[in-house]
Amino acid sequence: MARQQNKSFLLRLDPETMEEIERWAAREFRSVNGQLQWIIDESLRRHGIKRSHKEND
Repeated sequence: MARQQNKSFLLRLDPETMEEIERWAAREFRSVNGQLQWIIDESLRRHGIKRSHKEND
C-alpha cells in the first residue's frame, strides 16, 4: 500500500479564531493540525464533495 503524501500550505487566521481552534482541538484530544484536517474533511462530506468512510468500504 502506497503511503499518501500530505501537502503543506500556509493558513492565516485571526488570533481569536486560532484560539477557538486550539481550545476545540484540546477538547477533542487532537492537535491543531489534526483538528483542521477533521474540520475540512467533515465539511467536504457534508457538502457531498467527499464520500464518508462508510461509503468507501
